[in-house]
Amino acid sequence: MKTKYFFLFALFIVLFSCTKLDEKVYDKIPNNLYPENANQVANLSVDCYTKLKPFADDGGWWFLAQEISSDELCGPTRGADWDDGGKWRNMYQHTWSNDDEGVNRMWDTFWTGILTCNQTIDLMRLLPQNDALRAKLREVEVLRSFYYYLVIDNYGDAPYLTTANNAPASPFKIKRAALYDSLVTTIKRALPSLKAMDKKSMITKYSAYALLAKLYLNAEVYTGTPHWQEAEDFCDSLVLPSKAPYSFESDFLAPFKTNNEVSSEIIFSIPYDEDNFQGFRLHMRTLHYQHNLKYDMTVGPWNGFAVVPTFFDTYETTDLRREGYNIFGVQYASSTNGGGKILDGLTHKVLDIDPHLGALNMQEANFSQQQIRTTGARVGKYEIKMGAKENLSNDLPLFRLTDFYLMKAECMIRLGGNGDEWVNPIRTRAGVAAWSGTTLDQLLAERGRELYCEGHRRQDLIRFGKFTIAGWERLATGPERNTFPIPKWATDANPNLLINP
Repeated sequence: MKTKYFFLFALFIVLFSCTKLDEKVYDKIPNNLYPENANQVANLSVDCYTKLKPFADDGGWWFLAQEISSDELCGPTRGADWDDGGKWRNMYQHTWSNDDEGVNRMWDTFWTGILTCNQTIDLMRLLPQNDALRAKLREVEVLRSFYYYLVIDNYGDAPYLTTANNAPASPFKIKRAALYDSLVTTIKRALPSLKAMDKKSMITKYSAYALLAKLYLNAEVYTGTPHWQEAEDFCDSLVLPSKAPYSFESDFLAPFKTNNEVSSEIIFSIPYDEDNFQGFRLHMRTLHYQHNLKYDMTVGPWNGFAVVPTFFDTYETTDLRREGYNIFGVQYASSTNGGGKILDGLTHKVLDIDPHLGALNMQEANFSQQQIRTTGARVGKYEIKMGAKENLSNDLPLFRLTDFYLMKAECMIRLGGNGDEWVNPIRTRAGVAAWSGTTLDQLLAERGRELYCEGHRRQDLIRFGKFTIAGWERLATGPERNTFPIPKWATDANPNLLINP
């Protein structure tokens, strides 16, 4: 069994071999020699992190499901474009089934991450043990807990497997609350072994604090019992300068620049790269067909996603985020392309984006081509650099400092206190008036405006009891829509997943 696992690492011989002619050569690294150095220990977890790559796009659907099922973003049908079998409407209108693309792919993405972590942990347990290896094992356990956190957040009850070698072929689900308890225990056990700082794309002590804060913040949803004080305590581990190395950016757009890995607000992120770690194509999905002329793009965008008009209207006209996060109004070409007003390629009229989307399904019988093609503010939160390719190099923040400012404020308010101290720096930076006596409804709205298109909105609406209420082009639904169904393909393969624990 050991030989089987070490064969997978034969490539490391080439990467880390010496040039001494008297060096003994192996066709695989023997189990008593691997890992030989810190680099090889670090490389053990690489594949576990690569499973985050599909999160931002339709390969994995996590980001899309969190945003399009919320009140922030939608994928409107524009005439003959963007119908795609109704999958975008289903997600927005909460009419998905257990065989919808988003439901299917998101489940598969999470479990691929969990399985890879378990396989890696099994391998590490077979290796000669030392402090570095044990620390790496704990790191992978926390990363696995992150994948599991997304499972219970999106699907509720689920199996809990901590090994690949001895896992049952057809596991049963356990209660969401029991899975939650196991995750909290696992993460806390790992804390003493985790590095304080490392790459922002890696699990550290601080990203573990962030994960615990998120679990405790949503504990009432997951278990029926609130844990506001515990959530606030772990927020303190991130927001208090005496405890954490993060700081508030003076520029609210800094965490979303092309080179945003240097931002002092980012705690944990997916390190996308236009060439070497592809998968972040939000600009392609939202920009108008002719926006390539504005950004000197090497490819043409697809004219799809738009901001839900009622959400757009939550921004005050003086809010800097209104224009900083969104693209609307008359669009101009770059100097390379003449610098003039861009014309729509079909109507040949000036591309003047009305921020208020016409409808979720716009057809020529009821809408002009101008309305179909140009209405709806587009997502501009993540910098689109000049010469952008099909994939962006912006990292996608999973945990960011201002989120935990607002989380701390929420906990304080729910515990009977005042959260203004943590809300107002965010509002002041955005150019809007500070509040006195912030309410929970105000806080939820501010979370939307600040954390727009960062993958938090669905979870926030559920925690505040507002996910299933009626909204723009959406009817009210029942509480069963607070989670997605386990995909049909998964239950067909394992009928035990249909049995309630």
